[in-house]
Amino acid sequence: MKELNQKLAIVQTKLKTKKTSYNSFGKYYFRKAEDILEAVKPFLLEQGVSVTISEELLPYAIGVEHPVPTLQSTATISDGENAIHATAVVGVDLNQKGMQTAQQFGAASSYGKKYALGNLFLIDDTQDADSTTGKASIVDKIKAKAKPVITSDQFEKAKEYIAAGGDITAIDKKYKLSADQATILNNIIDNGQKADTAKTS
Repeated sequence: MKELNQKLAIVQTKLKTKKTSYNSFGKYYFRKAEDILEAVKPFLLEQGVSVTISEELLPYAIGVEHPVPTLQSTATISDGENAIHATAVVGVDLNQKGMQTAQQFGAASSYGKKYALGNLFLIDDTQDADSTTGKASIVDKIKAKAKPVITSDQFEKAKEYIAAGGDITAIDKKYKLSADQATILNNIIDNGQKADTAKTS
């Protein structure tokens, strides 16, 4: 186990992950699970390890009036003898109107996988100060501060709007969103695009 710990430490120290997706709300780039897996590949043969991700639908809590389906994603690094695991737990929002059940689970799955991998490889997925494409003007900063924080009801409507193919820039101009809220909306867009591709193929 000590040898595997050393190999994991090497990967954690050297791993550099690109952020290939753009968040139009916060105007910053962010990474997906696919970005992390792509960055890990060169280390597999070099360190003699394998990395896998598994998912499990957790049982509903007894006595909860409105239980939420919950996925547990587990990222594992192994040298064939020993293994180290890291997990992430994500609830599935079945109230996202305009999305099929498969898309709702897909969005939660993508989110969980990214954070399980992030936990395993110590990847800080907070917004980078230098990740924007350019310096915001003073006017842009004033406008950003003037935007109200989106309420839970407004966020639900925003998810419905995006799922129906709405323009995310309209929401960006009107409300402030947290990084997690923006990620959820981007996952809705990604899953919608995948569904459209599947229909046309």
